[in-house]
Amino acid sequence: MGRKPTADEPLLLTPGPLTTTASVKRAMLKDWGSWDEPFRDLNADLRRRLVDISGGGDDYTAVPLQGSGTFVVEAMLGTFIPRGGKVLMLANGAYGERAIKVCERMGRETVAYRTAEDEAPSAEKVAEFLQDETIDYVFMVHCETTSGIRNPVEAVAAVVAEKGRRLLVDAMSAYGALQLDAKVVQYDAIAASANKCLESVPGMGFVICNKSVLAEREGNAHSVSLDLFDQWSYMEKTRQWRFTPPTHVIAAFHQAMLEYEAEGGAPARGARYEVNCERLVNGMRALGFRTFLDDANQAPIIVCFHAPEDPNYDFADFYGRLAKRGYVIYPGKLTAVETFRVGCIGSMGPSDVEGVVATVAEVLAEMGVADGRSHAA
Repeated sequence: MGRKPTADEPLLLTPGPLTTTASVKRAMLKDWGSWDEPFRDLNADLRRRLVDISGGGDDYTAVPLQGSGTFVVEAMLGTFIPRGGKVLMLANGAYGERAIKVCERMGRETVAYRTAEDEAPSAEKVAEFLQDETIDYVFMVHCETTSGIRNPVEAVAAVVAEKGRRLLVDAMSAYGALQLDAKVVQYDAIAASANKCLESVPGMGFVICNKSVLAEREGNAHSVSLDLFDQWSYMEKTRQWRFTPPTHVIAAFHQAMLEYEAEGGAPARGARYEVNCERLVNGMRALGFRTFLDDANQAPIIVCFHAPEDPNYDFADFYGRLAKRGYVIYPGKLTAVETFRVGCIGSMGPSDVEGVVATVAEVLAEMGVADGRSHAA
């Protein structure tokens, strides 16, 4: 941390893929035989460590899966929501909307509770929806990276439990930093990824789920490759993956988990991200930028900024100039206003964030943009 990024060795200000440590990268230099005992030991140890983060103990298990985060979200929805079941889908961004599309494509009945992209869902409103006794499940996104909003999973989970329903969570951008203690927050399953707050490389995700509920889902999945029950039962018997595992990615993830625990786990990582976020927001505001979200709703994962109103501003130019200096940001993903997004996670600290802000100021001056003020201000 505190490095000088370059175009060839950039700082990824994106919420996965993100900047990883050199030691995580080095872990991918060894080839592994997927049936060899050392690899099986590695896989089993990784699964155990993932469950330890959840706080769920022996009642929970970790089921890893090849692919991007969307793969494991679809696997979770398809495995846990009963065929003929009905699910209340909370959506205030692209990832909630994507989950709705997934459920509709695989024939699960959905009821959508949509809020604005800068508005968190209400637990009280969820309770109103659950007056419909045919709803089996509730699904929500913990941190919606469309905007960076932190949704109130704890409050919604309490209502879902009170009403005797079941909860599924897309914790993709939160797991490992914004922790949900399984002993406090009742859920059947949460989906997450290696390449977010756990700071590993892309290529696999995982689902943390209640063993007893998963055991009831044999034959429920809509897909062979995305069947979490089959993946789990096979791993329990063989300590191996059903299909070719991403061996190098698993080795990198295991190394990332060792570094995560050495840092101090969720409390330490979450605290580092909080400081990163605070430095980023304060620095960008000093340049005139306005955040899309109020501070009360902002998660320390990714921050969405309104684009400057200056006629010399062009996002593609802004992006390219930053990238040439070694800082890679995200375009906006909102439907109503022009924005861009800057991540707070990955192998970086406050000094790196200060470098980001200083470089943004340099680039604005080079572009002839007076400041970051927007029409939204």
